Amino acid sequence: MKQRVLVVDDEKGIREALRQLLEYEEMEVQTCASGADAVKLYPEFRPHVVLLDVKMQGRDGLATLRDLRALDRQAQVVMISGHGTIQTAVEATQLGAYDFLEKPLDTDRVLLTLRNALQHVDLASENVRLRDEVRSQHEIVGSSPAIAHVIERLERVAPTSARVLITGENGTGKELVARAIHALSPRAAHAFVEVNCAAIPGELIESELFGHVKGSFTGAFADRAGKFELADGGTLFLDEIGDMSLAAQAKVLRALEDGVVSRVGSEKGLGVDVRVIAATNKDLVGEIAAGRFREDLLYRLNVVPIEVPPLRARRGDIPQLVEHFARQLTRPAGLQHKPFDKDALARLAAHDWPGNIRELRNAVERLLILASGASITAADVERLAGVEAPDLALGTGAAAPWIRATTFEEFKQAAERAFLHAKLREHDWNVSETARTLDMPRSNLYKKIERYQLAREVP
Repeated sequence: MKQRVLVVDDEKGIREALRQLLEYEEMEVQTCASGADAVKLYPEFRPHVVLLDVKMQGRDGLATLRDLRALDRQAQVVMISGHGTIQTAVEATQLGAYDFLEKPLDTDRVLLTLRNALQHVDLASENVRLRDEVRSQHEIVGSSPAIAHVIERLERVAPTSARVLITGENGTGKELVARAIHALSPRAAHAFVEVNCAAIPGELIESELFGHVKGSFTGAFADRAGKFELADGGTLFLDEIGDMSLAAQAKVLRALEDGVVSRVGSEKGLGVDVRVIAATNKDLVGEIAAGRFREDLLYRLNVVPIEVPPLRARRGDIPQLVEHFARQLTRPAGLQHKPFDKDALARLAAHDWPGNIRELRNAVERLLILASGASITAADVERLAGVEAPDLALGTGAAAPWIRATTFEEFKQAAERAFLHAKLREHDWNVSETARTLDMPRSNLYKKIERYQLAREVP
């Protein structure tokens, strides 16, 4: 793709000379003689770089620069002037100009400046792409009421400085919630530092969190900053806080109360400005009763609680999650993208997923790699992902869906699903007859059929 350059100068000779030079360098060039014309042409042409004269009839170059930057905050503009002053150059730079060239123009200088500006454009585009990729990696996917409640709460707490305690089973996405809070907070430009308290031995957790000085213990060969210091100005995510030792809990409590940390082996206090977000899969009230967690620390951490629901409580999100993971996995890994059949999605949505989102993602990756057909079928899901066909019949056997319900709302949904299934079978899957029996508009019954993934069984 050719690089596009817009030349704006009220001298025809300058415009034509630059056009000839840049077209020889195989760039696509448009020219105009006024700032007003440049502002009109910019959205249509979308140049990578603008060469803009400072002194022009009517609207001058600095005013035009303001207009272009208002249209596009990423606009790369190189100013040109035959009457350049330091004051003009400084003002142009403050308004966002990339560089400043003086007339008479030197061909080599023009080309060098353009190449540098174009490299800057490529780097900015790459940064945007990488940010989007990182954002997609940590995107919270789903539209169910359960996940909508989580998103609503994190969006409300993120702009504040309040501490947050995130609870939920393993694999539900507690880290994603923590990262989303950080990304939406005023601290987003600063560090997000994560500590897995369960993965660090008890004797090392204090050094990991608060740092140490040389010689403070065997193996401390140099001074080292702790995670609190590294997160200064940003967010510290204490994952699996329920596994932290009582001694480390006492020091964390002191750091939260005073905003000061001390490295192991040092009496010197260091002030830190850190927002702490904690997460756990344990019942901390039960841990307090067992003497394994400090009650005063829970009160410090649990300013705003967020409970992340298990996947079985948000089955309606599973098709969206499957599509999200399929796109995510086929981009960098080079896997072939394969659509999931309706029956395959229904089978995945009916499964309990004890490992939650992490287990579902692994299953999607396995299916993309091992399924041999052009699409992924229910048979593939059963054979490769180990997901058996659900028993939808009424009863109290081990496979009865309400037996696995963990909340009253989930129990009601499972019972309604089984009831509708039985009624449809009773009327030989005749939707009209079933709707009349239930005294329900047919459109409402269709919505429920879709909601509970029963559509595949209706002839």
